[in-house]
Amino acid sequence: MTTTPIKSFDLNAITTSLEGVETITDPGQVAKLSQDYHTFSPVLVPKLEGKVGDIVVRPGNQTEVLKVAEVCVKHRVPVTVRGAGTGNYGQCVPLHGGVIIDMTRMQEIRWVKPGVARVEAGVKLAALDKKAREIGWEIRMAPSTYRTATIGGFIAGGSGGIGSIQYGLLGDRGNLLALQIVTMEDEPRVIELRGDDVQKVNHAWGINGIITEVEIPLGPAYPWAEVIVTFPEFMAAAKFGQALADADGMMKKEISIFASPIPQYFAALREHIPDGTHLALLMLAEPSLELLPGLVQQYGGKITYQKPAQEAGRGTHLWEFTWNHTTLHARTEDTSITYLQSMFPADRNLQMVEHMYHHFGDEVMMHLEFIRVNGAVVPGALQLVRYTTEERLNEIIRYHEERGVFIANPHTYIIEDGGRKVIDPEQLKFKEIVDPYGLMNPGKSKMVEFNQPNRR
Repeated sequence: MTTTPIKSFDLNAITTSLEGVETITDPGQVAKLSQDYHTFSPVLVPKLEGKVGDIVVRPGNQTEVLKVAEVCVKHRVPVTVRGAGTGNYGQCVPLHGGVIIDMTRMQEIRWVKPGVARVEAGVKLAALDKKAREIGWEIRMAPSTYRTATIGGFIAGGSGGIGSIQYGLLGDRGNLLALQIVTMEDEPRVIELRGDDVQKVNHAWGINGIITEVEIPLGPAYPWAEVIVTFPEFMAAAKFGQALADADGMMKKEISIFASPIPQYFAALREHIPDGTHLALLMLAEPSLELLPGLVQQYGGKITYQKPAQEAGRGTHLWEFTWNHTTLHARTEDTSITYLQSMFPADRNLQMVEHMYHHFGDEVMMHLEFIRVNGAVVPGALQLVRYTTEERLNEIIRYHEERGVFIANPHTYIIEDGGRKVIDPEQLKFKEIVDPYGLMNPGKSKMVEFNQPNRR
């Protein structure tokens, strides 16, 4: 990508030009809104220390987004777009200061129809889900930060979550129908991407345009019951999870499997989990519950807790102990714990899962999340790691990769070094069009150069 020399920018002139748009200049607030949950990684913390923006803007509509884009291009100011900041890789941490665009004021649900919804980027996933359920539909998938995460942030930085056992990953064809973005050209435009063209922006960490609206498919809303099952042996729990995942006639939304001692970090659930046992946290459609006890018995498990769908709005929610909320709960008690993100090969006997479980023991505590990938159900994993050194962490990653386990490294803010490995050439071509000066989230890709401005 050809870069244009970046001229210095005058913060006072920018602030004046943005009159009419909500701005935040208080250093404490700006610093807070320059962060995400990269603190889960002891590798990222020192690398991102002190990285903050110069000003935060909160546009309330697309017209204001266009104004912000025009001002930032005119002054050649780096731009970092954020939603709720619930990501984990430093996606919304500005490496070169500049303007942070907080999209959380753009919360309009344009419309919800059977099977599809159109919303602004700042809409919270929980709010959209609630609206969709009014007509018998629901969002297909969500991260464990479902209550606070925004749809725009999820698309820019997420990949899957609760519901991926049924619908696959966010990047799979059909899970994102349309995007509307504002470009960072000399004369910013609004561009609508539909069909396969959405992949030019999907999971691009905010480097390819400012997402303002999203159109997503919905799934039929089921009455989801929540269930805890405990097992005396980890591999029995894991094989139970695979068997349940493979039972196509049973409707599932979540299958999480945890090796002991991970359940000890779940304080709110401890009364349902005998010491030393291994754990399955499930979300099943109530019509499928009748078939569960037989499967549990087959693998030597015991159902210790069950909450019917009619009580879904009350008390503790099991999904808030799954995916990366598991890491959050563990770090509440032991801040030396970090995590990995893995994809194990498809194998109903789970031989590689068993090998890694025994090989690493308590150093890499097994946490499985069953998901649908290319039509097959496979065990993804967010293992908890007892961190010692970066060198040892890299050894653990290499050991997995050499044995065919895909690692989406959560200890880097570089797109190519994390889950992507390579950036889609079409995304780079699109970026040259919509962000010709390389102002969007600079420093997050090896393929995009950026000349840092001098601030005045």
